[in-house]
Formats: sequence, structure tokens, C-alpha cells
Amino acid sequence: MQTRTKTLTPAQMDEAMDRHFGFEAADDIDGVLSTLTPDAEHDIVGSPGGPTRGREPARAFYEQMYRDLANGRITTKRRLYGDGFLVDESFWEGTAQGTPFGLEGRGRPIAFRLLHVMEFSDDGLIARENCWIDLSAVLQQLPQDG
Repeated sequence: MQTRTKTLTPAQMDEAMDRHFGFEAADDIDGVLSTLTPDAEHDIVGSPGGPTRGREPARAFYEQMYRDLANGRITTKRRLYGDGFLVDESFWEGTAQGTPFGLEGRGRPIAFRLLHVMEFSDDGLIARENCWIDLSAVLQQLPQDG
């Protein structure tokens, strides 16, 4: 894995993160993967498969995400910056159309908080994406009654 950079400014990290989120909102898997380094660590905390390494192994996550969640909009609430990394607190809103997080979506609206810890390479690509999802909020919105 490439090492973190100490040369990116907060504005450059914002641009990289916003580009990543833009591709996610457009359901553009190739675009999302282009924001990652070739050997990026992609870690959606709690994912049954655990962290993956590399662009192609991350593809499966995004393919499933786009089957399960639609019309996604991310609103960034706060960002904190360090040497070569940022922490992003955001709010995701959209539609649960498939089986997000193993739950029947049934086309219901859903919204939840996200916390990303992103590490960047010197070229401004994401070397590590660590994402925490507010699953308690998801469970409250997608009850599995009959």
C-alpha cells in the first residue's frame, strides 16, 4: 500500500473526497474506482467480507450497493484534517430498493450517518477508505415485520 502523503492541503483533500462522492452519487463505479490507488484498502466496517485491497475487489461492494440503495445524496456535515488524511462526517439519504445491509428495502426511503476516515497518496488518490455506517438508524427505518 502506498504511504500517506503530507503534501495535500485540506482543499485538495476536499476536492478528492467530493469527486469520490460525486461518482458515488452518479452510480459510476469506474469513476469511483478511479479515485482509489491501485492497491487501496477499502474497509466498510462490519462488512462480512472484511477489508479488501485494490480497485477490482472494491468493485463488488459498489455493484451490490447500487443494487440495494438508489437516488443517494450525501450531505457533508463536518471534516477534520491531518497529515495526509481526513475524517468526513456525512448524512446519506436515498431509497432502499434491494436488500441493504441484509434487510428488505421494499423501496422505502432511508437516511443514515456515515463516518469516513480517508488516507491519501501523494498523487491525491485515496489509499485507504474506512467507512462506518449508523446501522442502528438503518434498522429503525427498515423494520422486517411480516
